[in-house]
Amino acid sequence: MAALGNRLVFGGVRFYNARPLWRQLGGVYRPDPEDPRTPPWQLTAAFEAKLYGRYGMASGVDPAQLWPTPAQLVEIEAEERTWCPSLREMLAALDAKEQEAEAKKRQREKVIAAQMAKMPQMIANWQQEKEQRKSRELEEKERRQKLLAEARERFGHNLDHRSPEFQEMVQEMEKVRRKELKLKKQQRREEVLAKK
Repeated sequence: MAALGNRLVFGGVRFYNARPLWRQLGGVYRPDPEDPRTPPWQLTAAFEAKLYGRYGMASGVDPAQLWPTPAQLVEIEAEERTWCPSLREMLAALDAKEQEAEAKKRQREKVIAAQMAKMPQMIANWQQEKEQRKSRELEEKERRQKLLAEARERFGHNLDHRSPEFQEMVQEMEKVRRKELKLKKQQRREEVLAKK
């Protein structure tokens, strides 16, 4: 015990004095069920329980009314089973959840392992596609250069590849090329038929 000024302070002890009720009505207030001005919440069993909790036997509430009826008890137990499962059920649910998570993890690891096994082949395919793309780009560039050189020879000056004259020339050359391919196919067919 230590003295602080002229007050005594006890170590770790706090004295609690309840705040007095702000309405001092001089008795217990009991709502009148017949009065239409009585709020409906004051006619509930919860309000009766509150009165009994505050004033005890002086409230005039029969404590036997505060206990739930057998039908209410069945409802309460059903609700408890729904919202508050037993420890055994909760552990079983946790185990099932952990097993499901572990199975998903194993499945994902299998997919990753399968993909990693395919990785060298995928890299080789990607490199091959990259080389093919580069070769196509080079061929296209060479073809464009040839077309521009031919246009320069035909027209006597440099042409823009977007100009209408250049586009017409390219279309004519495509027609000629298609005709040549068609003739070559016909010749091959005739040769095959002649051999038979």
